[in-house]
Amino acid sequence: MNVLGRIASVCCFIGYSMVAHAVSEVSISVAHLEHALGDAKDVALKIQLNQTSPSVSLHAAFKPTEKHTDAETKGKQEVWTQFELSCNLPIPHSIKAVRCDNGRLKSAHIDLPFNLNINQLFHRNQPEVDASLFIKGGSFSDDAGLHAAEKLNGSISVALKREVQGWQWKTKVDWQAGEVYWQPFYIESGGHTLQAIGTLRDDRLEVNQAHVKINRVGEMDADGTVRLSDFKLLDLNANLPKLNLGAAYPLLFKPLLGNTAFNNASIDGIATLALKVKEAALQSFHLQLNDVDIVDMNNKFAFYQLDANIPWSYEASNPVSLRYTRGSLLNLPLGKTEINAEVNRYSVTASHIRLPILDSALNLSNLSAARLQNEWFWHLSADLEPISMEDFSTQLKLPRMQGKASAQIPLVTYNSGILTTDGSVVLNVFDGTATVTKLTMRTPLGIAPKLNADIALRNLELGALTRTFSFGVIEGKLDGDIKGLELQNWKPVAFDARIQSSPGKYPKKISQRAVENISALGGGGAAAAVQRSFLRFFEQFNYGKMGMSCRLRNDVCEMGGVESTAHGYIIVKGSGIPAITVMGYNQTVGWSELLARIERVIDGNSKAVVR
Repeated sequence: MNVLGRIASVCCFIGYSMVAHAVSEVSISVAHLEHALGDAKDVALKIQLNQTSPSVSLHAAFKPTEKHTDAETKGKQEVWTQFELSCNLPIPHSIKAVRCDNGRLKSAHIDLPFNLNINQLFHRNQPEVDASLFIKGGSFSDDAGLHAAEKLNGSISVALKREVQGWQWKTKVDWQAGEVYWQPFYIESGGHTLQAIGTLRDDRLEVNQAHVKINRVGEMDADGTVRLSDFKLLDLNANLPKLNLGAAYPLLFKPLLGNTAFNNASIDGIATLALKVKEAALQSFHLQLNDVDIVDMNNKFAFYQLDANIPWSYEASNPVSLRYTRGSLLNLPLGKTEINAEVNRYSVTASHIRLPILDSALNLSNLSAARLQNEWFWHLSADLEPISMEDFSTQLKLPRMQGKASAQIPLVTYNSGILTTDGSVVLNVFDGTATVTKLTMRTPLGIAPKLNADIALRNLELGALTRTFSFGVIEGKLDGDIKGLELQNWKPVAFDARIQSSPGKYPKKISQRAVENISALGGGGAAAAVQRSFLRFFEQFNYGKMGMSCRLRNDVCEMGGVESTAHGYIIVKGSGIPAITVMGYNQTVGWSELLARIERVIDGNSKAVVR
C-alpha cells in the first residue's frame, strides 16, 4: 500500500500547486511503477481544480512484492489488485473534510467497495490524522479456503496524533453485518464493536483502554501491551462480567474442541472471568459459573445447575468449589454433588470427593493432579458403595439384574493420556467376584478411546445370572477368564475368553430351555443329544461340566468347549440320567453373527436341534 500512498502524496502536492496557477484540470498516466514494497501499473490520475468543487480520482493496479524462489515463481500467474478512488478536495483555506466516495479494492480474492472520509491530516504543522473508512458489501477469500467473508458492512475510524515519544491513537470498529470464516471460527452475522485508545512507542502497541462487544455473547473491558515485531501479548488485564455461554460455546469454544469429549455439547448459563497476564505469562484468573447446564449431545454426560468458583494465582494457593444439582454419566443418574479442592499453581489436591450415583456413591480419596510440560498427571483411590444392579442395568438398558454390586480400586493413575490401575479392581456381582487387572485406557475422554484389560470371573451364581438374561434356568457356579481384552471406541476387537463351571461339589442342573439356548449358540450345526424316551418326562437335567471359549481376532471368533471331538466340541457334558450333551460344530463364527445369536437367545427366538 506504500505505492498507493506515494501516489496519493503526489496528488495532493500537484493539486494544491496547480490552484495557484489557475489550472483547471491535470491528468497523469503511468504505465508502470516499481518500488521495493511492490509494483503498480496502469496508473491514471485526474485532478479537477474547479474553485467550487475540486476533486481528484485515481485508478491503478498494484501488486505487493512477494518473496519466492525461482521454482515457486515459475508458472505462477501474477495477481494484480485493482484500486479505484474518487475524492472531493477542500477549497484552499477551507477546513472542510475530504470525502472519497465509490472507492474499490478488487482482485481474484477480494472485492471491497468503500467510502473514505479524511477529517484531518495535520494540525499546526504536525501530523494529526482523523479518518473513517466505510465498507458496504465487501468480500474476500484465499486459495486454501481457510479465510473468507461475504456481504461485509461496517466502519473503522482512526485518530492518530504525534507525540514526543510516539503516537497517541484512538480507534472504533463497528462490524454491522456480514459473515466471516477465519479457520476454525465462523461468525454468521454482525453486531460486534470495538473501541480502544492507546499509544504506539517503537514496536510496543499499548492499549490503555478497550471495550469489546460481541453480539449476544457479552462485553469485555481490557488493557495491555502487544509487541508488534512478533505480535506477542506482553501484558493484559481483562474483565468479562457476563459471558453468555449459550452463544459463546458454538461461536468461540466449540471450534477449538474438535478432538475432545466436549466437541458436541449444549451449554447454557452465565460465566464471569477476570484474568491478568504480566511479562507474557499468565499471573491470575478468576472464573465463576452461575446456573450452567452442560449436556453432551451423544448422551455421554450431563450436569445441571452447575455453579463454580475457581480462583487461580501463580503466586498463591486458592480454594476452589464446584457443585451441581443433578447430572448423568453414560446414562447413570448423578445426585446432588459438591466438590471442594485446593489449587496451588499447576496442581490440584482433594482429600475426599463423594459422587452420588443412583442409590450408591463413588468415593474418591487422595486425589492429586498436576500439569507439567503441557500434560496432565493425576492419581486417586476409589470405592464404589453397594449399588442396586436392578437400577444400574435398567439405566444402561441392559437385561435386568438382581442384587447389589460394589467395587474397590486401590490406585488409578493418569499419565500423558493413558489411564492405568495399580492392583486389582474387584466387583462383587451375582454372589461372586469379577476382578479386573492390567487395566489401561488411552484417551478416555477422547472421541476414540482404547481400553485393555484382563478379567477373571469366579463363583458367579448361575441361577441369578441366567434369570437375569432370560436364558432358562441353570443351577451351579461359573468361572471365567477374559485375557487380552481390547476395546476400541468401546467395541471389542480382540480377546481370549473362556467360561466354564466352577470346580467343586454343588447342585448342577439345567432346564430344557437353557439346553436349547446353549445349543443355539453353537450355530446351525449344533445338536442336543438326550435320551429321547425320557425327554417328555423331565424339565431339567443333570450335567457334569459345561463351558465355552472364544478367541476373537479380525472380527472372527474361534469357538471351543470343555472338550474337543472329531467333528466339533462339547459345550455341556451330561451326567446321570437322563444324560445330556450339547455339541457345537461351528468352530469359527463372525463376531457380529455371534452377537446376533446371543440377542436371539435372550429374545427367546432360538430353537435347538434335539436328538
